[in-house]
Amino acid sequence: MNDTPVFSHAAAAAPHSLAAQAGRDILVQGGNAIEAMVAMAATIAVVYPHMNAIGGDGFWLIREPNGKVRAIEACGFAGEKATPEFYRLAEVDAIPPRGPQAALTVPGSVGGWALALELSAATGGRLPLGVLMENAIRHALDGYPVSPSETRFDPTKDKGLIAAPGFTDTYFIDGKPAKAGDLRKVTRLGETLAQLAHAGLDDFYRGDVAREIAGDLERLGSPVTRADLKTYRAAWRQPLSLRIAGATLYNTQPPTQGLASLILMGLFERLNVRNVESFAYFHGLIEASKRALSIRDHVVTDFDQLEYDCADFLAAEALDRGAAEISMTRAASLPLKFDQGDTVWMGAIDAQGRAVSFIQSIYWEFGSGCVLPRTGVLMQNRGVSFSLDSSAVNPLQPGRRPLHTLNPPLCVFDDGRVMSYGAMGGDGQPQFQAQLLTRYRAGQNLAAALDAPRYLFGRSWGAPSASVKLEDGFDDGIGHALARAGHEIDWAARGDAFGHAGALVRGAKGAIEAAHDPRSDGGAEGI
Repeated sequence: MNDTPVFSHAAAAAPHSLAAQAGRDILVQGGNAIEAMVAMAATIAVVYPHMNAIGGDGFWLIREPNGKVRAIEACGFAGEKATPEFYRLAEVDAIPPRGPQAALTVPGSVGGWALALELSAATGGRLPLGVLMENAIRHALDGYPVSPSETRFDPTKDKGLIAAPGFTDTYFIDGKPAKAGDLRKVTRLGETLAQLAHAGLDDFYRGDVAREIAGDLERLGSPVTRADLKTYRAAWRQPLSLRIAGATLYNTQPPTQGLASLILMGLFERLNVRNVESFAYFHGLIEASKRALSIRDHVVTDFDQLEYDCADFLAAEALDRGAAEISMTRAASLPLKFDQGDTVWMGAIDAQGRAVSFIQSIYWEFGSGCVLPRTGVLMQNRGVSFSLDSSAVNPLQPGRRPLHTLNPPLCVFDDGRVMSYGAMGGDGQPQFQAQLLTRYRAGQNLAAALDAPRYLFGRSWGAPSASVKLEDGFDDGIGHALARAGHEIDWAARGDAFGHAGALVRGAKGAIEAAHDPRSDGGAEGI
C-alpha cells in the first residue's frame, strides 16, 4: 500500500518539488499557510512555466482556524481595447489562442497574492515580502532545472507558440527545446520579482513594473492597457458550499467552474454507490460529470453578469431531479463543449489549522506564448474562453472576466478533519477532484488515492472525440463494462492528461497527511 507522509505541525504540497520546499521554508520560519502559499506561487511561476506564470490568474480558498472559509477571485478582465471590432480588423473570426492577440486579459495572480497577504497580516502574519519571494528570485536568477513535465510537451508542434514574441528566446536553450534537467535562467523575470519584493506587489499594477508591462503590451499589439492594469484589483467572494454525508464541500463562485465540481459531487452522492473501483462507481461519476459540465456551459460566466443563482443548482431538489435522470446501466449522450487547460494546484496547512487551497494558471501550455521583454512576464491566453458572438454565454467585452476552468476545493469533515485538495486539467479538474475525494472517503489513504488509475470524460488537450479516456492500469473488466453500457472508450498512457492532483488532510488532533501526484514533479514537505 502507498504510504502517505504525515507531519506533526504544518505541511505544503505542490506539483514541483522546489515549490513544496519553498512552502516548507516559510513554515519553518514561523510563517502561516498564506505566506507559505505566496512563496510557493512565486516559485512555481518560475520553475513550471508551461503550467503557470505571474502573467496568469489564480483563485484561493482559505479556511481560518475559527472555521470561516473565504474565497479570493484573482481573475483579470478583458482589456479596454479587447472588442469584437479589434478582432474583425485583424481579420480573424475567433480569438487566436497564441500571440499578442491572445494576451487580452489583465493578469490577476499577483493581485490575489496581495489580497491574501492582507488577511495574513491581519491575523498575525509577519514575514517580509522579500523573504517570501527569496526562493523564486534565486531560481530565476541563478537558474533552475527544467522539469520532466515540461519536456513532455513539444512546443515545436505549435507554430503559433513558436512565433509568439519572446517565447523561444526565453524557453529554448541553444536554439532548441530544453531537455529535462537543463539549467535555465530567466533573468528578466527574476529582476521583476526582486522589484516586487522591494516595492510591493501593487507595483505590478500601479508602479514601475506596471509601466513596463503596459509598454511592452502596447508594442506587441495586445489590447491590454496601463489603465486596465491600474484599475484591476482582486476580490473577496463568498464561497459556494454543499453538504454531503459527513462533510461540507467548498468551492469558488463563477467565473470558475467550482459550481460544476460541487454539482458533480452532489449528483454522485445521490446515486448511493457503495463500492469504489466498480462499474457503478465510474459510470456514476462519468454520468454526473456530463450533467455538471453541461450546466456549467449554460450558466457560468462573469460573476457580475450571472443570469442564474448558483444556489439553485446546489439545492437538494435540483440535485435529486438530476440524479433521478441518470441511468445506472446506460450512458447518456449530451451535447457538451470542452476545454483544454494547464494549471497548478497547491495546498498548505499551518500549525494553527489554517488551510489553503490554491490554483494558478495561464490556461494552455505556456499561455499566449508572449514573454514581455522588459519584465520577463509570460502572458496567459485565458481570453480564448470568450466568444466573438455577442449572444454567447461568455461574449467578449472590455472589462468582462472570462470563464475559468480553475477551481480550488476544500472539504471540512464533521469529525474535525480538514482537507485541502485539487487538481489541474481543464474540464478534468472536477472529475479528478471527485475521484480523489471519493476514494479517500472510501478508506484509501491519500497516496493510494492519488496514484490510482483515473478516467477522464471529455475532449481535453485536443482529442478528437468526447470519449471516456481510461488510464493505463485501469481495470480491463470495468473498462469493457463501461463500453457495453454505451461509453466510447479510449485507453491512454498514464501521465499529465489525467491531471496533477494533490491533497492535505489535517486531523482533529493536528497531524497532517500530505501528498502530491506521482504524475507531476512535486510532492509534500512539512514540519
